[in-house]
Amino acid sequence: MPNDTPFLPLPAGEIGLLTDLYELTMAQSYFAEGIHGEAAFSMYVREYPPDRGYLVAAGVDDAVDCLEALSFDTDSIEYLRSTSIFTADFLEYLRDFRFTGSVRAMPEGALFFTHEPVLEVTGPIIAAQLAETIVMNQVQYQTLLATKSARCVQAARGRPIADFAARRTHGTEASIKMARSSYIAGFGATSNVLAARRYGIPPTGTMAHSYVTSFDSEIAAFRAYSRMFPDRSILLLDTYDTINAAHAAVKVAHEMESDGHRLTGVRLDSGDFDALSRQVRRILDYAGLDYVRIVASGGLDEYEIDRLITGGAPIDMFGVGTRVGVSADAPSCDMVYKMVSYDGRPVMKLSEGKETLPAAKQVFRQHDPEGMMSADVIGLATEDVPDAEPVLIQAMTDGRRAIPPSAIADARQRVADGLSRLPQAHRRLRQPDHFPVSISAELSLLESQIRGRLTAALTS
Repeated sequence: MPNDTPFLPLPAGEIGLLTDLYELTMAQSYFAEGIHGEAAFSMYVREYPPDRGYLVAAGVDDAVDCLEALSFDTDSIEYLRSTSIFTADFLEYLRDFRFTGSVRAMPEGALFFTHEPVLEVTGPIIAAQLAETIVMNQVQYQTLLATKSARCVQAARGRPIADFAARRTHGTEASIKMARSSYIAGFGATSNVLAARRYGIPPTGTMAHSYVTSFDSEIAAFRAYSRMFPDRSILLLDTYDTINAAHAAVKVAHEMESDGHRLTGVRLDSGDFDALSRQVRRILDYAGLDYVRIVASGGLDEYEIDRLITGGAPIDMFGVGTRVGVSADAPSCDMVYKMVSYDGRPVMKLSEGKETLPAAKQVFRQHDPEGMMSADVIGLATEDVPDAEPVLIQAMTDGRRAIPPSAIADARQRVADGLSRLPQAHRRLRQPDHFPVSISAELSLLESQIRGRLTAALTS
């Protein structure tokens, strides 16, 4: 069973330092100027990564956990003192600092689209400013992984997928978040044992080429492994010659049958997966082993999985690693965290190509009579849009969780439900249609008024 204790990326007293320096220098200036008013920040994605028509919110619960723990321990304060950048009174302020703001966010696993706030932070300006780096760090990466993983699940068309990415992700924490994000997105298992224990994900694994080469012969390796794991053996075929190995696997499978067991599967890890899977399937079927599954791994992502399945390759399961674990075709997204109000005053940027919408907001989701998602409306947090469902929920109040974190099974179901309600045109793996997202009349009017005032002030 998964552990309900929050898994922080580092000790709580160091989370305050997981920030960009300018967050702290701005905070010191706010402190010196007596600026402590309430600020609201919206976090959203400006543009889709290549070929994406939707995004899967992931890491939101981790971000809230980090905010709840955000603090500066004695060592952190002493490090800041050693930089000679910060004043003694500001460092004393940080010594007792805790995040006391509120967060409204999309629940873990919700689908969202560009320009929609996936999360909004409101609180004293220093607290809201110091939240920026850690919140973006937790949500941006996991959202990328969950989105790419969901696309792999779509491409596999019901065939199981396992996460094999741990050794190729960019660091220890990344490997764990990959396992979590991919499971939320619909993967069935992970090879990462720590992540499996931490989140209650089924663990999976086969054997490595080194296991085969450590024996005098391939068939000896297969026999040894099947003796140890008679009910969960998947034999790796491509250490020497895949077709010869398939014939050896047939012999071992028949020996297992005579002992009352069945070979679970064989794995292809290199070569032409389409051609090899067809040859291996014929060998297995001719030997009466139609129950033995073929697993493919190595260099796979949604595009390659889709090509193989569309072409009719008889592959029953996929193990994905590098290309998904680093989101190779889209390793970043244009996620930003922008102030939208201060001290009751809506604010916005006018920078060309980087304009922002003012005020705290809500996302309202509309469905057609068949229950399919039809459009989203970005409106003010204070308004209501008829026949639409608000997506952002209260996640934190006064620096403490307002609701428990989503169970991983609930987040997983949320992804599945969302994708089942998203029209196919927006789920295409290549050049999907962009989902219709509009701005409410009230927000549009406010944006126009503020733009007018700012423009007039610039020209006066």
